[in-house]
Amino acid sequence: MRIPLVYSPFYSYSFPANHRFPMSKFHHLHQCLTEAGLLTDHNLFRPGQVKPQVLQLAHDPTYINRFQHNQLNHKELRKMGLPWSDALVKRSMISPNGTLLAGAIALNHSIACHLAGGTHHAHYDHGRGYCIFNDLAVAAKALVAQGKAKRVLIFDCDVHQGDGTASILANNDDIFTCSIHCEKNFPHHKANSDLDVGLPKGMGDEAYLEVVHDTLTQMIDRFQPDLIFYDAGVDVYAHDGLGYLDISTAGILQRERLVLSTIRQRNIPVATVIGGGYDQDQKALAQRHALVFQAAAELYP
Repeated sequence: MRIPLVYSPFYSYSFPANHRFPMSKFHHLHQCLTEAGLLTDHNLFRPGQVKPQVLQLAHDPTYINRFQHNQLNHKELRKMGLPWSDALVKRSMISPNGTLLAGAIALNHSIACHLAGGTHHAHYDHGRGYCIFNDLAVAAKALVAQGKAKRVLIFDCDVHQGDGTASILANNDDIFTCSIHCEKNFPHHKANSDLDVGLPKGMGDEAYLEVVHDTLTQMIDRFQPDLIFYDAGVDVYAHDGLGYLDISTAGILQRERLVLSTIRQRNIPVATVIGGGYDQDQKALAQRHALVFQAAAELYP
C-alpha cells in the first residue's frame, strides 16, 4: 500500500509571478509525486474546509472573520506578507484541515503526508510571514480535544523558528513544541517553544544531522508522544533564498530518512507537512519538498 497523501487543488492558484512566495510549488509537488508514482487516485485524500469551531481552538474568532471578509488593515496585510484574495481565503480555510486529516490518518496508518502545511508563523490573532492560520496548532489541539491523541510532539525543522506555534501552544501540557532553526534569521524576536535549538549560520550536513537526531531522540524519550507532527521545511537548503544554512540536497534526504526511521523504530504515528522552501525555480523546489515523501515511501512499504 502507498503512503496516504493529503492534497487540495486549491493550494495553488493564480498568483503574482514576481512575489517571493512560491504559490505554484504545491501544484508542482503534486505533479512531481504523481510522475514518481508516489501519488495516485488510490492514496490521495482531499480535505474540505476546516470547521469554524476547530479553527477557533487556535485562533481568535474576530481575526478569522476579519481575514475572511477582507477587513485587515494595511499593517496587518504587510505583516501577513500575502496579497488578500478570495482564492487565498479558500486555501487558508482548507490547509489546516489538511494537516488535521493527515494527523487523523496517521493515527490509524502509522504515517500520512500533507502536500502543504507548516504555517508556523501564524499567531492567535494575526497572520505573519506568509502564514494565515497555524495548521500545526489547529491540528494538534483538535486531535487532543477529540480524544484521538493524548500527547502530541510538534517537531519543526523549518529553518525559521515556529514562533506562532510556540506562542499559541505555550500553556498546553499535552502538546510539546520543538523548533530547530537558524538563530540569526526571521523572526527577529523569537517566542519560547518548549525546546528551541538555534543553529549558527552556515552549518553543514554532518553537524546538522547530528543535532536533528540527538534532539528528536531526546524529545521522544522526554515527552513520550503518541503522535508526532514533523515540519520538513526545505529552506535549510544551502541555496534557499531565505535560509542561511549550508545543507545539501543529499543532506535533506538524509534528514528525512533519519527523522522518519527514528520515529518508525519507536512505533509512533507521524504526520508530515512541507514547511518552507523558497526558490525562483519552483519545479526544483518541489523536488526538494518531495524528498520527505520519497523517504516515507522507502521506510513505510
